[in-house]
Amino acid sequence: MIAHASTVSRVARAPRARAERRQRTVVVPSATDKTSSRIVASSVALSTLVAANAAGASEIAQTAEGAGVAVAGALAIAGAGAALVMTDPSKRRASMMSETGGDEAASVKNYFDTTGFERWNKIYGETEDVNKVQLDIRNGHQQTVDKVLDWVKDDDMSGVTVCDAGCGTGSLAIPLALKGATVSASDISSSMVGEAERRYNELVSKGASAPATAPKFEAMGLEDASGRYDLVTCIDVMIHYPKDRVDGMINHLASLSGKKLIISFAPQTLAYLILKRVGELFPGPSKATRAYLHDEADVEAALQAAGFRVKRREMTATSFYYSRLLECERI
Repeated sequence: MIAHASTVSRVARAPRARAERRQRTVVVPSATDKTSSRIVASSVALSTLVAANAAGASEIAQTAEGAGVAVAGALAIAGAGAALVMTDPSKRRASMMSETGGDEAASVKNYFDTTGFERWNKIYGETEDVNKVQLDIRNGHQQTVDKVLDWVKDDDMSGVTVCDAGCGTGSLAIPLALKGATVSASDISSSMVGEAERRYNELVSKGASAPATAPKFEAMGLEDASGRYDLVTCIDVMIHYPKDRVDGMINHLASLSGKKLIISFAPQTLAYLILKRVGELFPGPSKATRAYLHDEADVEAALQAAGFRVKRREMTATSFYYSRLLECERI
């Protein structure tokens, strides 16, 4: 149970005489008490920083199954912070990873072909059967996609070759294709890319103007994408890549692009690290993959090493979705 700030305030105003009577009793704290005190103290300090960065800390964080935990301001985050320190979310993923012999890429593929597909297809769809968090993520992702589309709205996309790596259900690949681009869309999950193709065909059957060259949808890992394109996009995929793989990922994407590269990632900040860990406390069976945050300076350094510089950047931040978007051009 999370104490509200008003309750804490009433306790603080207890009569001084009561405190003076208790001074006669000396209690020697145990090692466990000292450890708990340090954890709570650290959590309070961290919560202060989170509250300073996240406006409106009172939220209802719903899990994928609909169960919720009330977050009531900085004191609530402090309580959650103590739990973060004492919880190891990696244990929940152990069985999933063991099914693929420790291969994290294969683990991600299995996830998005099964329970993950069901969850994210619902989030990236139009169904009303979503909870508060899922709806917030849907809106956040769409904001990021809309920003990319806004960047190219004045460009003649007819015949422009595009590689959308990690296309998911086609939220970006489809509108780019309908603008006339020649799109090669791929995703590690055959279920996701199959849904993207289905959605595209459905739109065309309902009257959407098809491009001169129909988009190609293929199930393949990002590292397997090949060819040369005018524009390469990779939206909300880096969150599945650890630091030791993301530099190689960026270098590979850059090798596919002759002109422009647009990527997004979850930025690594203290506030987002803690909020991410809060979410890990309530994973549900459909949220079992790791989520990696990346330092923006590291990402930009990898882009420069691959021959690209950042032309412009945007940030999308909702209650539960955080994504830094970079438009890069070849140097």
